[in-house]
Amino acid sequence: MAKATILLVEDSKTQAKAIKKFLESEGYNVTWVEDGKSAINAAKTQPPDIVLLDVVLPDLNGHEVCRWLKLNQTTRSIPVIMLTAKGSTPDKVTGLEAGADDYIPKPFEEMELNARIYACLRTKALQDDLKLKNRQLEELLERVEVLAVTDPLTELFNRRRFETVLEKEFKRTDRYHTPLSCLMIDIDHFKKINDKYGHHVGDAVLQDIARIIKNNFREIDIISRWGGEEFVVLLPQTDRAAALKSAKRLLQSISIFQFPGLKDKKVTISIGVASAPSTNISSGETLINSSDLAMYEAKKNGRNRIEVV
Repeated sequence: MAKATILLVEDSKTQAKAIKKFLESEGYNVTWVEDGKSAINAAKTQPPDIVLLDVVLPDLNGHEVCRWLKLNQTTRSIPVIMLTAKGSTPDKVTGLEAGADDYIPKPFEEMELNARIYACLRTKALQDDLKLKNRQLEELLERVEVLAVTDPLTELFNRRRFETVLEKEFKRTDRYHTPLSCLMIDIDHFKKINDKYGHHVGDAVLQDIARIIKNNFREIDIISRWGGEEFVVLLPQTDRAAALKSAKRLLQSISIFQFPGLKDKKVTISIGVASAPSTNISSGETLINSSDLAMYEAKKNGRNRIEVV
C-alpha cells in the first residue's frame, strides 16, 4: 500500500501542493495534474493505483472524467475518490452514479483521506486477487477440457474425441450427400523398434509421426491417435481419389524421414482408405471398420503400402 501511485487531479495549486506533500509523507508516489483532459491522458498512459479527483475543473468536470475512466477498458478498475467543496446528498449521489468509489467533501481531515485511500486500495487488491484466481480457474478448466480430448503423448485428438466428431461428420455426409474419407494408419514393425531401441525412442517415433501426419493434412481434417501405434485421419469433403492422393503423399513423407533415435533405420507405415458414400458404409462405425480392414490388407500384402476399399 505504501508504494501505491496516486493520480491527484486538482486545479487549485495551493490545495494540490498541501495534499501532495501529505501523501508523499505517507509514502505514496503522487502525480499531479490540473485539468480533466490531463487526468484522462495520465490515467491512460501510466495507470495509477488510485485517482483523487476534484469535481470542479477548468475543462471537463470531475463527473465527466470519472465516467470516462469507468467506461474505458484500461482504466475502469482504478478506484476513484472524488473531492469537492459540495457536500450535499445530491452531489454525492451524482458522483457515485458517475462511477466514483468514494466521496470526500472539502475540507477534510488528512487522517480520514489516508484511511479512505487505504480502504479503496485494500478493496482493489482483493478484487485483483479474485480476478487472478478466476483467470487461473478458467485456464485450469481449459487445460482439463483439452486433456479430456487429447492424447498426452502426441497431442492429437484421442479416440473418444474422434468418435464424437466422426458421428457428426457422417451425419452431415449422409444428409448433404458429400464425400467423406477415412485413413487408418499403422506403423510397420513398431514392436521391434520398442524392443531394440527402448520405449523412450518408440515414444519419440510416435511423436515424430504425429507431427508428419499433421503437416500433411488440412486444418479441417480430424487427426487422432487411435491406439498404440495406430492413427486415424478423417477427411471431410474428400472423395476416394483425393484421399488416395493424400495417403500416397503421407506414405512418401514418412518413408524418407530420418528418425533421430533410429540411426539409419527407416520407418514405414501401412494405410487403409475407405470413403463414403458407399453401399457398404452406412455409419461412422462402418467407415472406420472398412478403413481398418483395408489397413490389415496392406499389412498382409507386404506393408509400406496403401489399400483402398
